Amino acid sequence: MNADTPADIPAGADDFGSSIAPSAVTSGLLAAWAVHDLEEMATMARWTRTRVPALRERHPRVPDRVWRSLEAVDGREFATAVAVMGLVVAAASADGYRTGGRSAFYQASLNGFGLHGLVHVAQAAVTRGYTPGVVTSPLLVVPFTLWARGRLRRAGVLRPTRARDIASGLALAGAATAVSHAVARRIHRAASAS
Repeated sequence: MNADTPADIPAGADDFGSSIAPSAVTSGLLAAWAVHDLEEMATMARWTRTRVPALRERHPRVPDRVWRSLEAVDGREFATAVAVMGLVVAAASADGYRTGGRSAFYQASLNGFGLHGLVHVAQAAVTRGYTPGVVTSPLLVVPFTLWARGRLRRAGVLRPTRARDIASGLALAGAATAVSHAVARRIHRAASAS
């Protein structure tokens, strides 16, 4: 066996706690993401219709293209982007499971997930109101990330976190979001053209 297989981690009771299996830490990322993104999918269309016009008025210095891009995403395209992102998160979770939590991709995704939860909270503070994803961010996203990192730390597999790791976690979350939306846009344009 190589050093990246879960079997190389001593029994889960010693490393991940007596009641928590390593799979809860790695598969839990996908589960927490799914609950969080269900909130976003359930609220995005209404939020865009009702809040963007008021935000546009309140923040006239924000470039109009930002507001137009928010308004241009319909529910089907947003759901497709969420599905594409789900593939990325599923791949990260699977890689985390395969490596017993050691995977750099899994840990960067976990960090990005937690940091993106903080971004949701900051967005709600800046807009002075609800933004899609802000309810599950402090209740699930950030706590799960901290819990999973704690379990990885106790198992001795958590990579040291440096400032560049924080930046790369945010960059990974931002890039995955941008790519997911770009793919969704292409899928829906292609479907409309045929």
